[in-house]
Amino acid sequence: MSNTVNWKDLVLPHILNLQAYSSARDEFSGDAKVFLDANENPFDEEQQNWNRYPDPLQMGIKQQLSKIKGIASENIFLGNGSDEAIDLLFRIFCKGGDSNVITCPPTYGMYKVSSSIHNVANIEVPLTKDFQLDVAAILKATNEKSKMLFICSPNNPTGNSLRKDDIETLLENFRGIVIIDEAYIDFSAQESFIHKLKSYPNLVVLQTLSKAWGMASARLGMAFANPELINILNKVKPPYNISGPSQKLVEKSLRQSDVFLRQIKGILAERDSLNQQLQDIPGVKKVFDTDANFILVKIDEAKTIYKKLINKGIVVRDRSNVKLCYDCLRITVGTSTENKTLISALRDISI
Repeated sequence: MSNTVNWKDLVLPHILNLQAYSSARDEFSGDAKVFLDANENPFDEEQQNWNRYPDPLQMGIKQQLSKIKGIASENIFLGNGSDEAIDLLFRIFCKGGDSNVITCPPTYGMYKVSSSIHNVANIEVPLTKDFQLDVAAILKATNEKSKMLFICSPNNPTGNSLRKDDIETLLENFRGIVIIDEAYIDFSAQESFIHKLKSYPNLVVLQTLSKAWGMASARLGMAFANPELINILNKVKPPYNISGPSQKLVEKSLRQSDVFLRQIKGILAERDSLNQQLQDIPGVKKVFDTDANFILVKIDEAKTIYKKLINKGIVVRDRSNVKLCYDCLRITVGTSTENKTLISALRDISI
């Protein structure tokens, strides 16, 4: 069963009819040696093409990702981090002061921030006590002004994957755009929803190269959707949203899949080890199951522990005031040396 809603009806009319800016490189295709079309400085002192505008549609990266992800390049949008894709989706589907979106805290904070930036109401439907979607409550909370639903799986900051059947129920019944944020999918045994795009035209899947691929500094996020929606995202984005240096760095890194796989294996092994060691720390009440590269830990006097770790030069994330995460710290899995340093510090603090 697929959602019968026509996603195009959700696009703001002025966006649907937008005449996109046509950059010099958009109007040219083929091979050339002399470029006199974009008012660039003609001198390339470092022989790196830094004087030239980058590919506005990042086709080289998309072709690589198409092979890696097993999905057509026409289904891929690249943004300056996933945050750019989130921002653009608000511009495309939400009318300030009129629309609303649904989020399920505790979850990634930028959904709510973007709502505020665009003057869009954010209806919060908390996860259940076991950090799963409350499907009935979500559907009950929606109304004719609900344009988007944000689902983070594996979830941040809890680390767990959300049940596939619950997500599919929402895809079939939510009368808007369902955005599944899979920033941590590479650390999970969970199957990505990018292969469900044909079944659900109202589906957008977000992923990133910041986490598993180790390219946080490159700021490259991915959105996967039906080709028509990808075209709209490309119309609304700035002409050259991914810099030339970032594109070169990403293309090089994507060719090194052996490094990626080796690092993932190492992180997962360290995650298992860290999980076990944390359970032996005095004051730790619970170490939550995780499908991400971080672990949520419930610990006595979480705020005090957080500050004492900082005094030892160790920074974790204090989530002690977040709904359903009271007295919790979120700890990223580091290298073996970093994890040993953390455990040693926690033992010292607890004495």
